[in-house]
Amino acid sequence: MVRLDSKLLVEQMTGRWRIKAPDLRPLAQAARDVAAQVSAAGGSVAYTWVPRAENSAADALANAAMDGESVDWTSDTASIRADEISAPDAVVGPDLGKPIRIVLVRHGVTDFTVAGRLDGRGGSDPSLNAEGLAQVRSAAAGVRAFLGDTPATVLTSTLQRAVQTGAAIAGELGVQAQVDADWDEQSFGDWDGRSMGELATHELKELLRFRNDPQYARPGGEAHTDLEARVLAAFRRATAIGGTVVVASHRKPIITVLAHVLGIPHERIWRLSTAPASLTSVEIWADGGASVAFVNDTSHLR
Repeated sequence: MVRLDSKLLVEQMTGRWRIKAPDLRPLAQAARDVAAQVSAAGGSVAYTWVPRAENSAADALANAAMDGESVDWTSDTASIRADEISAPDAVVGPDLGKPIRIVLVRHGVTDFTVAGRLDGRGGSDPSLNAEGLAQVRSAAAGVRAFLGDTPATVLTSTLQRAVQTGAAIAGELGVQAQVDADWDEQSFGDWDGRSMGELATHELKELLRFRNDPQYARPGGEAHTDLEARVLAAFRRATAIGGTVVVASHRKPIITVLAHVLGIPHERIWRLSTAPASLTSVEIWADGGASVAFVNDTSHLR
């Protein structure tokens, strides 16, 4: 079992991503030759990604060694147990088969969206306006063009703007949309309906806490950690469906999935852009590998 905290390296070693740097290709080939020798001798090699947040001890040791410090470390475990090597999630070799595809579609605009007002779970729940309805018709055509004749399951949140978006897509694909409340937008509590401009002017300190502290929640609302728990549970259920799944959802759930797949820390998730009626596609393989095919595609709106 090769455990790595670099998602890039895992994908390159399994052969799913190209190695662009010429000076790294000989090193990768040498590593693959060693893996081939292990396999030829009756063994096996599997690559597992360990998020850096879960690998802090090893990272600290590596940094100390690179700084020239003497490192003396002994594992508490005398040997690797056989059940660790053959654990169910330890898939041997790269899975080069057809991945599960999750297409994330942000809803079209509402009057709240246009005005820059917050609207989360438990809020006013406005419907799409005329512009939003036109956007989701275009988004549905964009999904059809992307999928071709590939069959798909369509999921939506419980909020009206996502339900309407999912209905347009389901109608285009000839299927019935299913509702999963865990894809709802974050609950903003007592801030629901207020504009970002107003909050930036009058409650800047609290707004910055909301953006930067994943544990912070407004009265009556959700913290990001609460949102993350339910959205990732919904993402696992969608992945378990298999094949191609189209999800009509909201900005925070979509960037939460992207942050999870790409290993982006919370303080950087706001750098991800997901415009209204945009398409984002994530691919998942059986061995745990993942790839973001594209993000924030709005070409169908032009």
